[in-house]
Formats: sequence, structure tokens, C-alpha cells
Amino acid sequence: MYEVGINHVEDSLEHPPSSAAAECQESIDTVRKEGQSGQTQQERRKRKLPSKFPLLNISRNLVLAYQSLGVVYGDLSTSPLYVYRSIFDGKLQDYQTPEAIFGSFSLIFWTITLIPLLKYVFIVLCADDNGEGGSFALYSLLCRHAKFSLLPNQQAADEELSAYRYGYSGQSTSCLQLKRFLEKHKKSRTVLLIIVLLGACMVIGDGVLTPAMSVISSMSGIKAAAEHLSHDGVLFLSCIILVGLFALQHSGTHRVGFLFAPIVIIWLISIMVIGLYNTVVWNPKVVAALSPYYIVKFFRETGKDGWISLGGVLLSVAGTEAMYADLGHFSAFSMRITFAFVVYPCLVIQYMGQAAFLSKNIDSLPNNFYSSIPDRVYWPVFVIATLAAIVGSQSIITATFSIVKQCNALGCFPRVKIVHTSKHKGQIYVPEINWILMILTLVVAIGFQDTTLIGNAYGLACMTVMFITTFLMTLVIIFVWQRNIVLATSFLLFFWFIEGFYLSSAVIKAPQGGWVSLLFSLVLLAVMLVWHYGTRKKYKYDLHNKVPLKWLLGLGPSLGIVRVPGIGLIYSELVTGVPPIFSHFVTNLPAFHNVLVFVCVKSVPVPHVSSDERFLIGRVGPRPYRMYRCIVRYGYKDAQQDDGNFEDLLIQSLAEFIQMEAVEPQLSSSESPSLDGRMAVISMRILHSSSPLIISDEDFVTCSSIQSSKSQTLQSLRSSYEDENPEVRRRRVRFNLPENPGIDPEVRDELLDLVQAKEAGVAYIMGHSYVKARRSSSFWKKLAVDVGYTFLRKNCRGTAVALNIPHISLIEVGMIYHV
Repeated sequence: MYEVGINHVEDSLEHPPSSAAAECQESIDTVRKEGQSGQTQQERRKRKLPSKFPLLNISRNLVLAYQSLGVVYGDLSTSPLYVYRSIFDGKLQDYQTPEAIFGSFSLIFWTITLIPLLKYVFIVLCADDNGEGGSFALYSLLCRHAKFSLLPNQQAADEELSAYRYGYSGQSTSCLQLKRFLEKHKKSRTVLLIIVLLGACMVIGDGVLTPAMSVISSMSGIKAAAEHLSHDGVLFLSCIILVGLFALQHSGTHRVGFLFAPIVIIWLISIMVIGLYNTVVWNPKVVAALSPYYIVKFFRETGKDGWISLGGVLLSVAGTEAMYADLGHFSAFSMRITFAFVVYPCLVIQYMGQAAFLSKNIDSLPNNFYSSIPDRVYWPVFVIATLAAIVGSQSIITATFSIVKQCNALGCFPRVKIVHTSKHKGQIYVPEINWILMILTLVVAIGFQDTTLIGNAYGLACMTVMFITTFLMTLVIIFVWQRNIVLATSFLLFFWFIEGFYLSSAVIKAPQGGWVSLLFSLVLLAVMLVWHYGTRKKYKYDLHNKVPLKWLLGLGPSLGIVRVPGIGLIYSELVTGVPPIFSHFVTNLPAFHNVLVFVCVKSVPVPHVSSDERFLIGRVGPRPYRMYRCIVRYGYKDAQQDDGNFEDLLIQSLAEFIQMEAVEPQLSSSESPSLDGRMAVISMRILHSSSPLIISDEDFVTCSSIQSSKSQTLQSLRSSYEDENPEVRRRRVRFNLPENPGIDPEVRDELLDLVQAKEAGVAYIMGHSYVKARRSSSFWKKLAVDVGYTFLRKNCRGTAVALNIPHISLIEVGMIYHV
């Protein structure tokens, strides 16, 4: 009757991560091994085909390459506005000579060549997590190939997701020893998480600094042309543009690629033409500065002051991390061809032209870019520069929204409102973060009023992120790519040697503006760690105080209480066992619904979970108890939004599980009444093709429908509430049993009870917890839990709101957690 297309897994009890793979392998159904493994591998080969043979899909990659110009490269392409000025401001004011100009250009050229081109384009872009990029993608890969994850409620079943790719079986002895060492010591895994979060905080810091840096730099062209305009006037205009930029974020970024790409293309062509013009007209000998020999001459002449000026040089690669962070929106091949054949040559020629111009016009350094523009094209270039600065700011703001969502999925950030602005999986808008970024950006712009000081903070944040990416990439080379440790160490030392020079120079400038990025990142890191600590402590309390299943089964099918009509959805973070809010509820109100479903909504360490693998359904206790478990899984980039049909999908999934259990005895709990955790993946495709229930809209006349058991008073109350609150009204669906004489009587009775319970109504039950530190706890723990975590919980979105639970059907159970 049903094709064998459902993945059966055994959802074991919470077990140490190191044994997950072995337990999962033992619990996979034999039919799934033989019937689906080949199909899954074939599908994976199909997904990988375009990346290995990009020419087969060249048109798609060209479109993505075009879009990437408007989303990814805006920040990187606007760096010529301020790089030379940042280099020669400060210690190098006494070294403003043609030789120093040539040396700075040589530094810029080799920096762009080694870091964005060699490191990111040819190496880092290869380390994608099912097409996704960024620090969290690297961390996700590491957590799946070595047990580094600190997510509390992971299961063996998660490793059967199609997006969950295993590494190679063969490993060197030294690699295994390093892996065992890191897995054994929890402190090492905690340090790894802190490093990843620090990188995320620095990127969010870029979201504050980049708009201020880019917009003020572009608007400085007005002052150069209109001498009567004061500095305060330029700052005022910059603030207006910044407010408008953040105010437009709510409209979404789904048209950013096609809308902004022409601006960036015109900008890149303009600066390339201007660079060629300046090179030919002013000093063609600048081409010789492509040789690294001029770098040696530069440091020989400037010494320590030249090393300190590297903080300005690194601004030439600011925005490089966006290539990897926004990989999920595009493809690695499209990003490579865009940078290698468009962005890279345009930037090199522009920096070369500026160096040629400045070598003959040293006095123009304070406003180097606009001074090098020919008078005939000054205002058109100014307009394009301003628009390009806005595009560059847009890309980092969008990346900030994505990082906040990923931190939230990992349990490292308070719950915030996430608005999905389009059907594209990665385009989101976070209102709270948007307005906080706007306020902080205005504070930075008004407080510093100098792009050199902002650039010091900007450079420190950018180089810290690159430094962390190099470290994580080294671990990926070892544990994911299974390469030799010597090769990985060579990669680490080579790029850390280069980035270490820049990072040390940026740290030296911390008193001159760099402290802003440090302060902001440390405060944000403290918020993330406090939230993560409190969340883990709360989960451990639930885990250690869950209701023993033997005690529950000993109460009998009635559970020793009154079973009232309806379905009770009990929300908890536990993936096994009965949560303590259940016993707390029945202790104070000894009545529960005829059908109980323990629901767990959780994130898994993969970017996306297919809708066919989202629901894990299982039974708790024997059939007469009418108790089930539903685990809803999301990836760290998935949209956790309820479009109004969660209840309907849940009922269909439960009905499919009941029907499937009857024909597959290995899932039945009748032989082992204490079995908990034997679960099945219910595919949405099977639900749509062979649902065991007849589904129809309530507005239509249906035969043999089951009447609601709700009283007329409750029905009138619900109707009046929905009339007053039309936004909560949802599409009504009615389920009916088909006339099938061949169906098992017990299965029919259970399906009938399920449909009757759905008609009676669905109640959402979740805990309203107050987390307190024990009296014997240390001062720091009380400060983190009682002050920090409590403050964050009171000021973030509630769980019910985040899960889109209808308020009229919500029952909250108050509990105090002494952790």
C-alpha cells in the first residue's frame, strides 16, 4: 500500500556525541540501506556536478556573477576612496616621497593578490557547507566531521540527513590523535566556539563601521569641489544618507543584485579608466612597482613607521570576507570569475593610477581619490562613488542579519524578530538589529568625524576575521579534507605570517580608534556567551529532571488523570523522555488531552533541512496511551516560520506514522512497552501522494464529518475572538477517515481518535520558566544567570511568539529552574 520511502532511524537517548555515528548506524533500517543509499549518492552526484563542471551551466553562473557585483563586491571596490590617505596619515607624514608612494602601491598589489585572490578565491571558497560559506559554515563542517559541537539536543538521527556529509574514512595517525584530544577536552571545544563567536562579533562590528567609513569618504568629494561647505555640513549630509540607508532595509534585499550591480559595474569601469589615464599621463614608471623589491625599499626607508602604516594598507582588502560569507547566495565559480576577471584588475589599475598621480602631486594626499579625477568627469564620478558606497554598506548590513540568525540557531543569541523578505532562503531582515546598527553607526560617525580613526577600528575588525578564518580553515583542511598536517600547518603559517603583520599594526592603533571595534565585539561576545550559558544550563535542568517513562507507563492509559477531548502539544527542548513541565502541569491541574504530542523544535548543524526530512515522528508508550513525539528540525539558515498549516502537517504526519507502524512491525511499541525514541522520518511527498486521511476545507460540505466536541460557549468565545483579531484567523481544514474495509480495526480506532481530537481543538503547552542560580553558586555564576541571562530573556522575543503559536490556544506552565 505504501512504497518503502520513509527513512527509519532509531532515536536513541541523549548520548555522548562520540558514539552518535555508531548508534545511528545500528539503528538504520535495512531496507533504507539497500533501497535508498544508491539514490541518495546519485542525487549528491547530481548536486555536485555543476561545481565540478561549471561550463555545463555557464549561463546560470554568468547571471550569478553579475548579481554578485551588486551584493558582494561593493565594499571591496570602494576602498580606493580612502586607502592612500589612511596609509600616509600619522607616522608617514614625514615620508611623503615618490619612493614611498611606489612602495605603498607594491604593498597594496601584493596584499590584494595574496589574501583575496590566492587565499579566498582559490582556497577558502572550496570549503563550502552544502553551498554555504562563512565562519559558521566552517564550524558546522568541523562539528560534523569531528565531535566539537556544544549543541545540547543532538541525536543520532541527525546524522542521517542528506545534507549531513561524512568525511573520508582514512586518517593519518597524527590527525586522529589531534581529533581525539580536541574531542576529549571540553575546554578545547569551548575555546573553538568562542573563536567562532568572536569572528561573528567582528563581522557585526563591520556592519557598524562600514557604512560610516564608506559614506563619509564618498561625501568628502563635495567639500573638495564646494569649498564653502563646512565639515559639519558634510557630516550632516552623510548622516542623512545613513538614516535613509537603514530606513530602506525593511523593503528587503531580493532586488539588490539586479538593482545595484549596474552601479558597481559603472563604478569599476570608471575607476579603471581613471587609473589608466593617470598612469599614462602622470607616471608610467609606476608599473615597475609591481615588483616586491619596492616593498623592501619601503620598509628600509620608513622602518617602524612603515610597519605601523600597514593598518591603512589592509583597508584595501576590507570586505574580502563577504566573498565567503555570501557564498550561499551565489556559487563559488561565479564568485571566482567575477573577482579574477573584473574586480581584481580594476582595483589594481586604479591603485596604480593613484600612485602615478600622487608621485607627481604629493600635496593631494589628504583628498587623494577625488584630486586624481579629471575635472570633466568629476561630478559624474562623485555621484557614482556615493551610490557605490551605499551598495558597499548594504552588503555588510545584509551579512550582519544572516550572522545574527545563525547565532540564534546555535543558541548563542537572544531571540529576535526575523522577517524573510523574499522566497529566497537567505534574504532576511532583523528590525531590532537594524535600528541598533543605525544608532551605533550614527554615534561612530558623529563621535569620530574622521575616516582615519574609523579606518583604524575598521581595519582591526576586518583583519581579526581573516585571522580567525585562516585558523578555522586549517582545521577544515585536517579534519574535513583529510589532508596532511604538514600541508595544513604550511597554510596556517604562511597566511598567519602575512596577516600577523597587519593585525599587529592594527592592534597598535587601538588607542587611535581601534578600541571601538574591540569594545563592541567584547560586549557582543559577552551577550552571546551569557545567553549560550543560560540556555545550556536550562536544558541540563530539563534533562536531569525529566519524568521517568516507567513511572508514567505505570499510571495506565489514563495516566491517572482525566483525559479531555482535544490534542495537547507539549513543547520542550528534550528529544527523549517526558519534560518536567508535564508533571508540573498535571500536579496542579489533573487533566490532560486525549492525544498528547511532545514537540521539540530544534536546530541541527547543517545549513538547510529538506522539508521531506523535517518531521521525525515516534510513539511514546503503548498504543492505548495515545502519546507521540514530534521533532521538527531546521538548519541554521532555514526559515523557522509557520505559514498556518503546522497543525495540519502534524496531523497528517501522525496519521501516516500510525498507518506505517501497522505494516512495519519493527516500529511497533507493543512488544516493548517501554520503548521511547523509535522514530521515522515522514516525507512530505508521501503525505501529499498517499495520505491516510481525507482532507477538505471546512467551508465545503463534507460527508460523515465528525462533530466538534467543544461546547457552544467555547465556540462562541473563539468566534468572537477571531472576529476582533482577524490577523489570527487561519485556513480551516477538516480531516475524515476514508471508507476502507481492509484497514486494521486498531489502526482505524486510533486514527478516529486522532481526527476527533483535532476537531475538538489543539492546545499549545509550554513552560514559562524563571532561571535562578543556586544559593551555593559563585558570584560570577549568579551575575551571569540572575542578572545577565534574566535581563536578556525579559527583553527578547518570547518562545511562543518566535514559534508563531496562536495566543488563544497557548497554555503556559510557570516553573522556576534552579541551575
